[in-house]
Amino acid sequence: MPHKPASPALKKYTVLDLTRVRAGPTCVRQLADWGANVIKIEIPDTLAGSNQMGGSREGSDFQNLHRNKRSLSLNLKDEEGRKIFLELAQTADVVVENFRPDVKFRLGIDYETLSKDNPGLIYASISGFGQDGPYADRPGFDQVAQGVGGLMSITGLPGQGPVRVGIPVADLTAGIFGAQGILVALLEREQSGKGQWIQTSLLQAQIFMLDFQSARWLVDGEVPAQAGNNHPTTIPTGVFKTSDGEINISVAGEIIWQRFCDEIGRNDLFDHPDYNTGEKRSDNRDALNALIEESICLNTTAHWVGAFNLAGVPCGPINTIDQTFSDPQVKHLKMTKKVDSKALGTLEFVGQPMTLNRTPSSFALASPECGEHTEEILESLGYSTSEIAELRGNNIV
Repeated sequence: MPHKPASPALKKYTVLDLTRVRAGPTCVRQLADWGANVIKIEIPDTLAGSNQMGGSREGSDFQNLHRNKRSLSLNLKDEEGRKIFLELAQTADVVVENFRPDVKFRLGIDYETLSKDNPGLIYASISGFGQDGPYADRPGFDQVAQGVGGLMSITGLPGQGPVRVGIPVADLTAGIFGAQGILVALLEREQSGKGQWIQTSLLQAQIFMLDFQSARWLVDGEVPAQAGNNHPTTIPTGVFKTSDGEINISVAGEIIWQRFCDEIGRNDLFDHPDYNTGEKRSDNRDALNALIEESICLNTTAHWVGAFNLAGVPCGPINTIDQTFSDPQVKHLKMTKKVDSKALGTLEFVGQPMTLNRTPSSFALASPECGEHTEEILESLGYSTSEIAELRGNNIV
Protein backbone atom coordinates (compact mmCIF):
# COMPACT_ATOMS: atom_id res chain seq x y z
CA MET A 1 0.00 0.00 0.00
CA PRO A 2 1.19 3.58 -0.56
CA HIS A 3 1.81 6.06 2.24
CA LYS A 4 -1.28 6.39 4.43
CA PRO A 5 -0.83 9.69 6.30
CA ALA A 6 -1.96 9.98 9.90
CA SER A 7 -2.68 13.67 9.30
CA PRO A 8 -2.67 16.00 6.29
CA ALA A 9 -0.38 18.41 8.15
CA LEU A 10 3.00 16.89 7.14
CA LYS A 11 1.92 14.45 4.43
CA LYS A 12 4.13 16.01 1.73
CA TYR A 13 7.34 15.28 3.64
CA THR A 14 9.30 12.02 3.41
CA VAL A 15 11.38 10.99 6.42
CA LEU A 16 14.02 8.24 6.46
CA ASP A 17 14.16 6.81 9.97
CA LEU A 18 17.47 5.25 10.98
CA THR A 19 16.72 5.40 14.71
CA ARG A 20 16.31 2.83 17.43
CA VAL A 21 15.69 2.51 21.19
CA ARG A 22 13.88 5.70 22.35
CA ALA A 23 15.19 9.23 21.73
CA GLY A 24 15.36 8.90 17.95
CA PRO A 25 12.09 6.97 17.58
CA THR A 26 10.37 9.59 19.76
CA CYS A 27 11.57 12.30 17.37
CA VAL A 28 10.31 10.45 14.31
CA ARG A 29 7.02 9.52 15.97
CA GLN A 30 6.27 13.25 16.31
CA LEU A 31 6.58 13.58 12.53
CA ALA A 32 4.75 10.34 11.75
CA ASP A 33 1.77 11.20 13.94
CA TRP A 34 1.36 14.44 12.00
CA GLY A 35 1.33 12.67 8.65
CA ALA A 36 4.92 12.49 7.43
CA ASN A 37 5.77 9.62 5.07
CA VAL A 38 8.14 7.79 7.42
CA ILE A 39 10.21 4.91 6.08
CA LYS A 40 11.80 3.02 8.95
CA ILE A 41 15.12 1.49 7.83
CA GLU A 42 15.86 -1.76 9.67
CA ILE A 43 18.48 -4.44 9.43
CA PRO A 44 16.99 -7.59 7.86
CA ASP A 45 15.85 -10.23 10.33
CA THR A 46 18.24 -12.72 8.76
CA LEU A 47 21.16 -10.53 9.86
CA ALA A 48 19.84 -9.05 13.09
CA GLY A 49 19.89 -12.21 15.20
CA SER A 50 19.34 -11.53 18.90
CA ASN A 51 21.24 -8.22 18.84
CA GLN A 52 18.14 -6.05 18.60
CA MET A 53 17.87 -2.95 20.77
CA GLY A 54 14.58 -1.47 21.91
CA GLY A 55 12.86 -4.51 23.41
CA SER A 56 10.50 -7.03 21.92
CA ARG A 57 8.82 -5.97 18.69
CA GLU A 58 5.51 -7.25 20.08
CA GLY A 59 5.97 -5.36 23.35
CA SER A 60 3.86 -2.32 24.24
CA ASP A 61 6.90 -0.02 24.28
CA PHE A 62 8.01 -0.84 20.72
CA GLN A 63 4.45 -0.72 19.41
CA ASN A 64 3.92 2.70 20.99
CA LEU A 65 7.12 4.19 19.53
CA HIS A 66 6.83 3.02 15.93
CA ARG A 67 3.22 3.57 14.93
CA ASN A 68 2.39 5.39 11.69
CA LYS A 69 5.61 4.18 10.01
CA ARG A 70 6.38 1.83 7.12
CA SER A 71 9.33 -0.55 7.38
CA LEU A 72 12.05 -1.24 4.80
CA SER A 73 14.60 -3.89 5.72
CA LEU A 74 18.01 -2.88 4.38
CA ASN A 75 21.60 -3.94 5.00
CA LEU A 76 23.48 -0.64 5.03
CA LYS A 77 26.83 -2.40 5.48
CA ASP A 78 26.51 -3.87 2.00
CA GLU A 79 27.24 -1.57 -0.94
CA GLU A 80 24.03 -2.59 -2.70
CA GLY A 81 22.02 -1.77 0.41
CA ARG A 82 23.78 1.56 0.75
CA LYS A 83 22.99 2.28 -2.90
CA ILE A 84 19.27 1.79 -2.23
CA PHE A 85 19.44 4.12 0.76
CA LEU A 86 21.22 6.77 -1.31
CA GLU A 87 18.45 6.53 -3.91
CA LEU A 88 15.86 7.17 -1.22
CA ALA A 89 17.89 10.00 0.27
CA GLN A 90 18.06 11.86 -3.05
CA THR A 91 14.38 12.78 -2.79
CA ALA A 92 13.80 12.58 0.97
CA ASP A 93 13.11 15.69 3.01
CA VAL A 94 14.48 14.43 6.32
CA VAL A 95 16.90 11.81 7.63
CA VAL A 96 16.98 11.07 11.37
CA GLU A 97 19.68 8.97 13.04
CA ASN A 98 20.85 8.28 16.57
CA PHE A 99 23.92 6.13 15.98
CA ARG A 100 27.11 6.83 17.86
CA PRO A 101 28.64 9.88 16.17
CA ASP A 102 31.18 7.98 14.04
CA VAL A 103 28.85 5.31 12.63
CA LYS A 104 27.21 7.44 9.93
CA PHE A 105 30.61 8.42 8.56
CA ARG A 106 31.78 4.80 8.41
CA LEU A 107 28.59 3.86 6.56
CA GLY A 108 28.95 6.82 4.22
CA ILE A 109 25.48 8.18 5.00
CA ASP A 110 26.46 11.37 6.85
CA TYR A 111 25.00 14.80 6.14
CA GLU A 112 27.89 16.04 3.97
CA THR A 113 27.67 12.95 1.76
CA LEU A 114 23.89 12.96 1.36
CA SER A 115 23.51 16.71 0.91
CA LYS A 116 25.78 16.70 -2.17
CA ASP A 117 22.96 15.10 -4.16
CA ASN A 118 20.15 16.61 -2.09
CA PRO A 119 21.08 20.12 -0.88
CA GLY A 120 17.60 20.59 0.59
CA LEU A 121 17.97 17.63 2.95
CA ILE A 122 17.27 18.13 6.65
CA TYR A 123 19.53 15.75 8.59
CA ALA A 124 18.93 15.26 12.33
CA SER A 125 21.41 13.56 14.66
CA ILE A 126 20.50 12.66 18.24
CA SER A 127 23.25 11.37 20.49
CA GLY A 128 24.02 10.89 24.16
CA PHE A 129 26.45 13.75 24.67
CA GLY A 130 26.85 15.59 21.36
CA GLN A 131 28.54 14.98 18.01
CA ASP A 132 31.95 16.17 19.25
CA GLY A 133 33.73 17.05 22.47
CA PRO A 134 35.35 14.93 25.20
CA TYR A 135 32.26 12.76 25.80
CA ALA A 136 31.16 12.34 22.19
CA ASP A 137 32.14 8.68 21.93
CA ARG A 138 30.50 7.64 25.19
CA PRO A 139 27.33 5.53 24.95
CA GLY A 140 24.37 7.63 25.99
CA PHE A 141 21.54 6.31 28.15
CA ASP A 142 18.76 8.24 29.81
CA GLN A 143 19.69 7.64 33.45
CA VAL A 144 23.31 8.55 32.75
CA ALA A 145 22.16 11.82 31.20
CA GLN A 146 19.88 12.48 34.16
CA GLY A 147 22.93 12.16 36.41
CA VAL A 148 25.42 14.15 34.34
CA GLY A 149 22.77 16.78 33.60
CA GLY A 150 22.08 17.46 37.29
CA LEU A 151 18.48 16.20 37.46
CA MET A 152 19.12 13.34 39.88
CA SER A 153 20.76 15.70 42.37
CA ILE A 154 17.50 17.65 42.78
CA THR A 155 15.08 14.69 42.65
CA GLY A 156 14.00 12.83 45.76
CA LEU A 157 13.73 13.55 49.47
CA PRO A 158 16.38 15.70 51.19
CA GLY A 159 19.31 13.54 52.24
CA GLN A 160 17.96 10.50 50.38
CA GLY A 161 20.69 10.48 47.78
CA PRO A 162 20.25 10.84 44.01
CA VAL A 163 17.00 9.58 42.50
CA ARG A 164 16.11 9.02 38.85
CA VAL A 165 12.89 10.42 37.45
CA GLY A 166 10.22 7.80 36.77
CA ILE A 167 10.19 8.36 32.99
CA PRO A 168 13.12 8.56 30.52
CA VAL A 169 12.87 12.33 30.47
CA ALA A 170 16.23 12.93 28.73
CA ASP A 171 15.37 10.48 25.94
CA LEU A 172 11.89 11.86 25.44
CA THR A 173 12.80 15.53 25.46
CA ALA A 174 15.81 15.00 23.18
CA GLY A 175 13.43 13.37 20.72
CA ILE A 176 10.87 16.15 20.99
CA PHE A 177 13.53 18.86 20.61
CA GLY A 178 14.92 16.98 17.62
CA ALA A 179 11.49 17.04 16.00
CA GLN A 180 11.13 20.73 16.80
CA GLY A 181 14.49 21.42 15.17
CA ILE A 182 13.38 19.52 12.05
CA LEU A 183 10.19 21.56 11.78
CA VAL A 184 12.13 24.82 12.23
CA ALA A 185 14.58 23.72 9.50
CA LEU A 186 11.73 22.81 7.14
CA LEU A 187 10.20 26.26 7.65
CA GLU A 188 13.57 27.94 7.04
CA ARG A 189 14.08 25.85 3.90
CA GLU A 190 11.02 27.53 2.39
CA GLN A 191 13.02 30.76 2.43
CA SER A 192 16.55 29.56 1.62
CA GLY A 193 15.87 26.38 -0.36
CA LYS A 194 18.67 24.75 1.64
CA GLY A 195 18.76 21.94 4.17
CA GLN A 196 20.94 21.75 7.26
CA TRP A 197 22.32 19.44 9.90
CA ILE A 198 20.46 19.46 13.22
CA GLN A 199 22.20 18.14 16.30
CA THR A 200 20.85 17.53 19.78
CA SER A 201 21.63 15.12 22.59
CA LEU A 202 20.26 13.64 25.78
CA LEU A 203 22.63 15.83 27.79
CA GLN A 204 21.59 19.06 26.05
CA ALA A 205 17.91 18.24 26.42
CA GLN A 206 18.32 17.35 30.08
CA ILE A 207 20.15 20.57 30.89
CA PHE A 208 17.52 22.61 29.07
CA MET A 209 14.84 20.91 31.15
CA LEU A 210 16.48 22.13 34.37
CA ASP A 211 14.83 25.45 33.50
CA PHE A 212 14.39 27.60 36.63
CA GLN A 213 16.73 25.33 38.60
CA SER A 214 19.53 26.17 36.17
CA ALA A 215 18.69 29.87 36.48
CA ARG A 216 19.00 29.63 40.26
CA TRP A 217 22.63 28.66 39.74
CA LEU A 218 23.53 30.73 36.67
CA VAL A 219 21.89 33.95 37.88
CA ASP A 220 21.72 33.66 41.66
CA GLY A 221 24.76 31.46 42.32
CA GLU A 222 22.59 29.04 44.32
CA VAL A 223 23.12 25.29 43.99
CA PRO A 224 19.64 23.69 44.11
CA ALA A 225 19.25 20.69 46.38
CA GLN A 226 16.70 17.93 46.84
CA ALA A 227 13.39 19.31 48.09
CA GLY A 228 11.33 16.14 47.93
CA ASN A 229 7.66 16.90 47.36
CA ASN A 230 8.09 20.47 48.49
CA HIS A 231 8.42 23.07 45.78
CA PRO A 232 11.89 24.60 46.15
CA THR A 233 10.67 28.20 46.07
CA THR A 234 6.85 28.29 46.46
CA ILE A 235 5.73 27.39 50.00
CA PRO A 236 3.47 25.67 50.98
CA THR A 237 3.49 23.44 47.94
CA GLY A 238 3.73 19.70 48.30
CA VAL A 239 2.08 16.43 49.29
CA PHE A 240 -0.14 16.37 52.35
CA LYS A 241 -1.81 13.38 54.00
CA THR A 242 -5.59 13.27 54.03
CA SER A 243 -7.80 10.88 55.98
CA ASP A 244 -7.76 8.39 53.09
CA GLY A 245 -4.62 9.15 51.07
CA GLU A 246 -2.63 12.13 49.87
CA ILE A 247 -3.20 15.36 48.00
CA ASN A 248 -1.04 17.83 46.09
CA ILE A 249 -1.52 21.45 47.10
CA SER A 250 0.19 24.46 45.53
CA VAL A 251 -0.12 27.79 47.34
CA ALA A 252 1.56 30.59 45.38
CA GLY A 253 1.29 34.23 46.40
CA GLU A 254 -0.46 36.03 49.22
CA ILE A 255 -3.99 35.93 47.77
CA ILE A 256 -3.98 32.15 47.45
CA TRP A 257 -2.28 31.86 50.85
CA GLN A 258 -5.22 33.77 52.37
CA ARG A 259 -7.76 31.55 50.59
CA PHE A 260 -5.94 28.45 51.73
CA CYS A 261 -5.81 29.51 55.39
CA ASP A 262 -9.53 30.35 55.27
CA GLU A 263 -10.42 26.98 53.78
CA ILE A 264 -8.55 24.88 56.36
CA GLY A 265 -9.82 27.02 59.22
CA ARG A 266 -6.40 28.36 60.18
CA ASN A 267 -6.63 32.11 59.66
CA ASP A 268 -4.12 32.45 62.49
CA LEU A 269 -1.43 31.19 60.10
CA PHE A 270 -2.00 33.96 57.55
CA ASP A 271 -0.51 36.78 59.62
CA HIS A 272 1.56 34.64 61.98
CA PRO A 273 5.02 36.26 62.31
CA ASP A 274 6.69 33.00 61.21
CA TYR A 275 4.58 32.63 58.05
CA ASN A 276 3.32 36.05 56.93
CA THR A 277 5.73 36.33 53.96
CA GLY A 278 6.83 33.90 51.30
CA GLU A 279 10.42 34.04 52.56
CA LYS A 280 9.38 33.22 56.12
CA ARG A 281 7.19 30.36 54.94
CA SER A 282 10.17 28.99 53.04
CA ASP A 283 12.48 29.31 56.06
CA ASN A 284 9.96 27.58 58.32
CA ARG A 285 8.48 25.14 55.84
CA ASP A 286 8.77 21.99 57.96
CA ALA A 287 6.92 23.46 60.92
CA LEU A 288 4.31 25.03 58.65
CA ASN A 289 3.73 21.80 56.72
CA ALA A 290 3.18 19.93 60.00
CA LEU A 291 0.56 22.44 61.11
CA ILE A 292 -1.19 22.28 57.75
CA GLU A 293 -1.29 18.49 57.77
CA GLU A 294 -3.00 18.55 61.18
CA SER A 295 -5.99 20.09 59.42
CA ILE A 296 -5.75 18.30 56.07
CA CYS A 297 -5.71 14.83 57.62
CA LEU A 298 -9.14 15.39 59.17
CA ASN A 299 -10.96 14.92 55.86
CA THR A 300 -10.77 12.95 52.63
CA THR A 301 -8.86 13.70 49.47
CA ALA A 302 -12.12 14.11 47.54
CA HIS A 303 -13.38 16.63 50.12
CA TRP A 304 -10.28 18.78 49.88
CA VAL A 305 -10.04 18.60 46.09
CA GLY A 306 -13.60 19.86 45.85
CA ALA A 307 -13.26 22.52 48.55
CA PHE A 308 -9.90 23.92 47.43
CA ASN A 309 -10.84 24.11 43.76
CA LEU A 310 -14.06 25.88 44.68
CA ALA A 311 -12.01 28.36 46.71
CA GLY A 312 -9.46 28.86 43.92
CA VAL A 313 -6.58 27.00 45.58
CA PRO A 314 -4.62 24.80 43.12
CA CYS A 315 -4.70 21.16 44.18
CA GLY A 316 -5.31 17.66 42.91
CA PRO A 317 -5.24 13.97 43.79
CA ILE A 318 -2.16 11.82 43.31
CA ASN A 319 -3.32 9.19 40.87
CA THR A 320 -1.88 5.85 39.99
CA ILE A 321 -1.57 5.34 36.23
CA ASP A 322 -4.87 3.44 36.02
CA GLN A 323 -6.62 6.20 37.95
CA THR A 324 -5.16 8.79 35.59
CA PHE A 325 -6.74 7.13 32.56
CA SER A 326 -10.11 6.84 34.31
CA ASP A 327 -10.07 10.52 35.34
CA PRO A 328 -13.05 12.36 33.80
CA GLN A 329 -10.93 15.25 32.49
CA VAL A 330 -8.46 12.85 30.86
CA LYS A 331 -11.37 11.03 29.23
CA HIS A 332 -12.84 14.34 28.08
CA LEU A 333 -9.53 15.31 26.46
CA LYS A 334 -9.55 12.00 24.52
CA MET A 335 -5.90 11.41 25.28
CA THR A 336 -5.86 7.88 23.89
CA LYS A 337 -6.50 6.49 20.43
CA LYS A 338 -6.86 2.97 19.09
CA VAL A 339 -5.10 1.29 16.17
CA ASP A 340 -5.55 -2.14 14.61
CA SER A 341 -2.46 -4.33 14.44
CA LYS A 342 -2.42 -7.37 12.16
CA ALA A 343 -0.22 -9.21 14.64
CA LEU A 344 -1.65 -8.05 17.97
CA GLY A 345 -5.22 -6.91 17.37
CA THR A 346 -6.60 -3.60 18.63
CA LEU A 347 -4.10 -1.54 20.62
CA GLU A 348 -4.58 1.71 22.53
CA PHE A 349 -1.91 4.37 23.06
CA VAL A 350 -1.60 7.97 24.15
CA GLY A 351 -1.96 10.34 21.23
CA GLN A 352 -0.42 13.72 20.59
CA PRO A 353 -0.91 16.20 23.46
CA MET A 354 -2.20 19.02 21.29
CA THR A 355 -5.13 19.38 18.90
CA LEU A 356 -5.35 21.15 15.55
CA ASN A 357 -8.93 21.80 14.53
CA ARG A 358 -8.36 21.40 10.77
CA THR A 359 -5.52 18.86 10.55
CA PRO A 360 -5.76 16.51 13.53
CA SER A 361 -3.37 13.67 14.22
CA SER A 362 -4.50 10.05 14.15
CA PHE A 363 -3.21 6.49 14.24
CA ALA A 364 -3.25 5.35 10.62
CA LEU A 365 -0.87 2.40 10.97
CA ALA A 366 0.21 0.11 13.76
CA SER A 367 3.91 -0.51 14.27
CA PRO A 368 5.12 -2.47 11.22
CA GLU A 369 6.75 -5.84 11.08
CA CYS A 370 10.42 -5.69 10.05
CA GLY A 371 10.51 -5.15 6.29
CA GLU A 372 6.72 -5.27 5.99
CA HIS A 373 6.71 -2.60 3.28
CA THR A 374 9.97 -3.49 1.54
CA GLU A 375 8.39 -4.54 -1.76
CA GLU A 376 6.17 -1.50 -2.18
CA ILE A 377 8.98 0.93 -1.31
CA LEU A 378 11.45 -0.72 -3.69
CA GLU A 379 8.83 -0.90 -6.41
CA SER A 380 8.34 2.86 -6.04
CA LEU A 381 12.05 3.19 -6.85
CA GLY A 382 11.61 1.11 -10.00
CA TYR A 383 12.85 -2.29 -8.79
CA SER A 384 11.23 -5.30 -10.45
CA THR A 385 9.88 -8.37 -8.67
CA SER A 386 12.89 -10.43 -9.79
CA GLU A 387 15.36 -7.76 -8.65
CA ILE A 388 13.71 -7.60 -5.22
CA ALA A 389 13.84 -11.39 -4.96
CA GLU A 390 17.55 -11.30 -5.75
CA LEU A 391 18.14 -8.65 -3.11
CA ARG A 392 16.34 -10.85 -0.59
CA GLY A 393 18.37 -13.86 -1.59
CA ASN A 394 21.58 -11.90 -1.01
CA ASN A 395 20.39 -10.61 2.42
CA ILE A 396 20.40 -7.02 1.17
CA VAL A 397 16.73 -6.54 2.16
